[in-house]
Amino acid sequence: MIETQSEQIARIVVEATRAELPNPKIEQRQISQHPVEQLRPKSPIRGREPAAPQAGRSIFKWIALVNVGLFTLPALERRLRRRPPPALIGAAGWTAALSAFALRLSVIVSLRASWTVRAVVPSDLPVVDRGPYRFIRHPNYLALGLEFLGLPLIGGAYVSAVGLGLVNALLLARRIREEDALLMAILGYRERMANKPAFLPRLVSGR
Repeated sequence: MIETQSEQIARIVVEATRAELPNPKIEQRQISQHPVEQLRPKSPIRGREPAAPQAGRSIFKWIALVNVGLFTLPALERRLRRRPPPALIGAAGWTAALSAFALRLSVIVSLRASWTVRAVVPSDLPVVDRGPYRFIRHPNYLALGLEFLGLPLIGGAYVSAVGLGLVNALLLARRIREEDALLMAILGYRERMANKPAFLPRLVSGR
């Protein structure tokens, strides 16, 4: 069968197009080996124990979403209200937000390489009882609560303060239950931390 000139041109165009199309398998392999992926820092905890359990794994995406809302919804509400909050409310918001920042910084300094946003609990977790952990078990979650209260109040975003605060509290309640179960299974942690309150330090030491 003899090809016409038009058929020959069409065949050449199709073959040239196929030759230029990338191979999906090769592309995927090249992406996975990209230098940026190799340079991405890895969690020290995941490096020691890649299969370490994570508290609240199933709700982590919702926790992340609520935290995004914390930095968007109060600003939107403030814009819609078009008036600043009373000075006392704004001062209370700043006090809570700055206290949260200071407490979070002390948590990171105290935990060092053990700090993680994903609440990963390896079996060889070193027990930390310095800094705020001398007084309470979960200072990081206390800092989160202060953030969700303080940041919206700075701009008078009362609806965001109540709504986001409640959603955050419900999500963290489940995560903390799972985290406590994992932590209390570690003998050293149970011996040194079980008798400490979760969020608010005791005014009088029981020791």
